Amino acid sequence: MGKPTGFMEYPRKKVPWRDANDRLKDYGEVYTPAEDSHLQRQGARCMDCGVPFCMSDSGCPVDNLIPEWNDLVYKGRWQEALERLHKTNNFPEFTGRVCPAPCEGSCVLGINDPAVTIKNIENAIIDRGFEEGWVSAAQPAERTGKSVAIVGSGPAGLAAADQLNKAGHQVVVYERADRIGGLLMYGIPNMKLDKSVVQRRVDLLATAGVEFVTGVEVGVDLDVIELQKSNDAVLLATGATVPRDLPIEGRELNGVHFAMEFLTKSTKSLLDSELQDGAYISAAGKKVIVIGGGDTGTDCIATSLRHGCAGMMNLELMSQSPVERADSNPWPLWPLIQRTDYGHEESIAKFGVDPRSYTILSKRFEDDGKGNVTALHTIRVEWKKDDSDRMQMSEISGSEQRHECDLVLLAMGFLGPENPVADALGIERDQRSNYAAAHGDFSASVAGVFVAGDCRRGQSLVVWGINEGRGAARSIDAYLEGGSTLPAPGITQGTAMG
Repeated sequence: MGKPTGFMEYPRKKVPWRDANDRLKDYGEVYTPAEDSHLQRQGARCMDCGVPFCMSDSGCPVDNLIPEWNDLVYKGRWQEALERLHKTNNFPEFTGRVCPAPCEGSCVLGINDPAVTIKNIENAIIDRGFEEGWVSAAQPAERTGKSVAIVGSGPAGLAAADQLNKAGHQVVVYERADRIGGLLMYGIPNMKLDKSVVQRRVDLLATAGVEFVTGVEVGVDLDVIELQKSNDAVLLATGATVPRDLPIEGRELNGVHFAMEFLTKSTKSLLDSELQDGAYISAAGKKVIVIGGGDTGTDCIATSLRHGCAGMMNLELMSQSPVERADSNPWPLWPLIQRTDYGHEESIAKFGVDPRSYTILSKRFEDDGKGNVTALHTIRVEWKKDDSDRMQMSEISGSEQRHECDLVLLAMGFLGPENPVADALGIERDQRSNYAAAHGDFSASVAGVFVAGDCRRGQSLVVWGINEGRGAARSIDAYLEGGSTLPAPGITQGTAMG
């Protein structure tokens, strides 16, 4: 806990973002630095709650020791706070920036007051650690002689690589893109996660002994069966990269793209040439419609605005969330409430209106006669519960609309992992087409092959990727050594396994 009476003395005060009009001029992170005194006051709000739900199943997926490092920040003991933070989280500089903070949704103070600013404090601890030189690479004391190949370099793959390397195994991570990081590198824009932050951690892992191979697609450039034979274990952490499509009339028209294609090309061009190579899908001067209301949709909005789009609409099929928790969404569950994210705020600053519209069903894309999209036709829908208490959608007659557009970005989520690697290995799938394996074990249906992250659990959060990578590393270590002293996610002491 922090100060015993801190939660009564200090109101919640988040570290502000940069001014929306200013940050639209660049691709720098939206965050601003905070004074130590500000963070100490916010840490002081962590109350003596008895049972810290922020660390529970409904809170932090890696069971961060949140009350402990809140208290240490309040007392000005930053290096100790960093040590506690790294016990459960390999990459707090990622989660501190991009995690939606389910921990705050489960904060006990949040029952009747605004929650502790846990995310801000976490990010400040790790940034302070890098500034002070407290974060460094360390080679394992000895090597086991066992080798592990990891396919995919997103948060799950990187977390597993870090843990397995600490256990003394030789780890090689294969990534088909030209840079390491998976969605951390190309799926999340610089405004939320600067790529120097990702590269900094990758460099530390490389210095510690993890080997990275880029530009190699396992199953295409490298035979996965040979990879399996030449290693003692294989971990698939390939993500859930098959996007949900919108199979309506005109889907094939030029100007209709998946969100991740748009974001990936924009970030790569930005990193390669400051967008001078033209090797991206430009939104400059275009009327843009983003279909999908999640984080990816927000990122598309923010990126399009920086390109210089001429208009912005964000369409969502579901109803608008309430301002406050509904009775059916009690604490400590994640609060399903209306939020205005950084991209929405920026669109409001530029165009004067919130870009979001709800309960909108896309019906067809209109052709300009030359194979390009020129408009989207929609209809409003109504959601009602049926006799089985399930929500059902019905179209509202007479609510049809035509929306002019030059660029449409589909940000409707992902359906699961791609097939080639799993098919070649003969890995079983679950009912949702993900790689079948139990959480906590992570063993696939093929001996010596393990799966973790979005390819196993489906599209999820970066923090869940870290959880799964840590858990898979523990299982792989036990498979190779007959037992493991690697911590399971959330277990800070080396509990034996096997």
